[in-house]
Amino acid sequence: MGFSALRPAIVAAGRGILMPNEPAMPVLKVRAIRATPVEVPPNFILGTTMGAFRQVPLLLIDLETEEGVTGRSYVFCYLRAAAAAIASLVGEVERVIKGDAIDPPALWAKLARRFTLIGVQGVVRMAMSGFDVACWDALAIAAGQPLCRLLGAELRPILAYNSCGLGLMEDLGALAAEAEQLLAVGNFRAVKLRLGYPTLAADIAAVHAVRKRIGEDVALMVDYNQALSLDEALERGRTLDRENIYWLEEPIRHDDYAGNARLARELKTPLQIGENFSLPDGMAAALEQGKPKYVMPDLERIGGVTGWREAAKLAAVNRAPMSSHLFPEVSAHLLAATPTRHYLEYVDWADALVQAPLAIVDGHAVVPERPGNGMIWNKDAVARYRIDEPR
Repeated sequence: MGFSALRPAIVAAGRGILMPNEPAMPVLKVRAIRATPVEVPPNFILGTTMGAFRQVPLLLIDLETEEGVTGRSYVFCYLRAAAAAIASLVGEVERVIKGDAIDPPALWAKLARRFTLIGVQGVVRMAMSGFDVACWDALAIAAGQPLCRLLGAELRPILAYNSCGLGLMEDLGALAAEAEQLLAVGNFRAVKLRLGYPTLAADIAAVHAVRKRIGEDVALMVDYNQALSLDEALERGRTLDRENIYWLEEPIRHDDYAGNARLARELKTPLQIGENFSLPDGMAAALEQGKPKYVMPDLERIGGVTGWREAAKLAAVNRAPMSSHLFPEVSAHLLAATPTRHYLEYVDWADALVQAPLAIVDGHAVVPERPGNGMIWNKDAVARYRIDEPR
């Protein structure tokens, strides 16, 4: 599959968990890839310890095939300046694989060899992952099936939490009101709160303000975005253990496996990590050494759909409930095909760009019946939010 650093024993044990009867894939060839940078305003400003997102830079990817099928995906660039670099690498992907048959694992392996010396990390990995997702979309469209069916699963409602807001705020009244708004959007029963205020007391005040407004029956996840030292995480975590917290997300560096293992061992609140797993081998190392209860791979970091499938095998072998990070339109399909599916992280950032946004009903994502991943761009919206061509 091109993920050579995976722990062999774990991977071997996981084979066959997904898609025991591999379906015949449509025959498609790559003709061209287009990358279009856009920047959309979020409905809720998301303030984290790493900064506030007041604009969301995305790179839309269109994979055109010789057979006339177009596969689509998008990449979250984090910084507007990164769009040009990722688009440039998408151009190199096109140069390397133009004319090749669409076989996502084989294409991933070919591209990984091409990028060996620079490394399949950072913007290289993001470009490859975006291309991989578009490949799977094209295959599912050509097969006339929703992506989850191509992956061997049936359409099913996917449990979701609203992650659009609840950033760091000074006004706790406004924070509590925003929590109420987020729950009302699709009758959610779970939301995520960002923590990492200057003091533990401020963190707890934010938790109390939100909990008072939403009640005890709503699942409340908290996310530190790697802001704490291990000692700080132990101190704050022990206090949060007295609160009704569903999971504690990334309190320290995601790759401090010894520290994460200690947090998992000493705290009562379940540890959630995973959005920074770099390819499935990164997830394997975290499960082996960091001992989190929950994992949540990110589509553009885990290696697209191809990487997700390997990650889902690892989660199943380790009996780890697996959630998603961002990209809800595609992640809903992937969770439907994940044996240990847990929560979908819902953000509405791409809603303004697609013809039919992902629907949320009674706190669950509704996987659409449309062929592929369901995303078709709204051309007028793309033109409205497009930024300077990066390549």
